[in-house]
Amino acid sequence: MNNLYFQNKKILITAGPTYEKLDPVRFIGNFSTGKMGFALAKTFAENGAEVVLIAGPTCLTIEHPNIQLIAVVSAIEMRDEALKFFSNSDIAVMSAAVADYRPKSFSESKIKKKEDELTIELVKNPDIFKTLGEQKSKHQILIGFALETNNELENARKKLADKNGDAIILNSLNDNGAGFKYDTNKISIILKNGLIFEYSLKTKNEVAQDILQCISDNF
Repeated sequence: MNNLYFQNKKILITAGPTYEKLDPVRFIGNFSTGKMGFALAKTFAENGAEVVLIAGPTCLTIEHPNIQLIAVVSAIEMRDEALKFFSNSDIAVMSAAVADYRPKSFSESKIKKKEDELTIELVKNPDIFKTLGEQKSKHQILIGFALETNNELENARKKLADKNGDAIILNSLNDNGAGFKYDTNKISIILKNGLIFEYSLKTKNEVAQDILQCISDNF
């Protein structure tokens, strides 16, 4: 793929999980690997874009002269880094699986096993997709991801409308080979104007190419 549409475009991508620390050795997180976000970064860069990739904890590495990798841990750190670069971005793709909640308090020492039950009070994390949607100019393209397990299309459409995005990429844990951990994914792309594009199960590198093609064809 060689799409001149992306030549010199500035791209912001979030990828991977966030870890919300409970104590020095424990955290609340999820199973995201960052593979989809890294595949997108690579594909954008190979098509001439300048990419800022903000990644939560992951074992993945990436090297390309057009990619600036910024490593973060928590949702708040990811939000803060995204805000630094968003105003200068032409396209932002929120592919990270950001933890919805974080522990209200952090224990400076390891929490010891004492009682049969442990109650952890959680507070809501910042919604990065929505935060950027509130700041988005008419010249910017903002794309989110929705990983769903039920009422997939309805939930994805609501998320797109609520967050002032231009498109949302839906994948379901009900589809074999889609979602976390896999090297493959099966997506649908829902545009703000109501158009829906559905794709078969493909490698995440191929999915990234489909996403870029959809962007260049529709924006």
